[in-house]
Amino acid sequence: MVPSPANLKAAREDLARREEVLRDRLADADFLANRGLGNEVGIYLFCYDPSVELELRETVARLKRDSETGVLPGEVRECNLYDLALECCEQEGVLHDFPVLEAEEGTAALLEEFGCIITAETIVERLEAKLAGASGALFLTGVGEVYPLVRAHTVLNLIHSSFPSNPVVMFYPGDFNGHELKLFSALPSINYYRAFNIM
Repeated sequence: MVPSPANLKAAREDLARREEVLRDRLADADFLANRGLGNEVGIYLFCYDPSVELELRETVARLKRDSETGVLPGEVRECNLYDLALECCEQEGVLHDFPVLEAEEGTAALLEEFGCIITAETIVERLEAKLAGASGALFLTGVGEVYPLVRAHTVLNLIHSSFPSNPVVMFYPGDFNGHELKLFSALPSINYYRAFNIM
């Protein structure tokens, strides 16, 4: 469904507000060091309306660029979950087989085959390998792209203790009310309690 101009304007304004909140956090030494959380792990959800996905990608690129140029004091590292899934398939030597499989047997067969190779566990293993020893904030993107093969709450559960020294910010195309995740603001809610809403 195409959002109305008024809804799209509101979604863009909300994204801009959230970016400013995250910028403030990324300039805070306590946030970057995961201090002041009362023994909680520093996992944050940056929720946004799926209709502004392209603007969200620009936002992430801008934050990374500002980190690299020193406009933001803390280091920012990004991992796109969808890109990690494709890397897994490429490593297994099956990535180029998928278009043929889908053409011959359909999307359901493709998803079944893809799901045998790509699991939340394999994604988290790659995340841990790529980000081992990284400093600063870790950005997780591509949540909507990798759905339904990998679910955000499963990744969050698995990485809960993987990065104790880093704030992890997952960019989530949907809603989180502190108790439930709702992908694309439409799919059935999934209970999840261990993250903080960035705003």
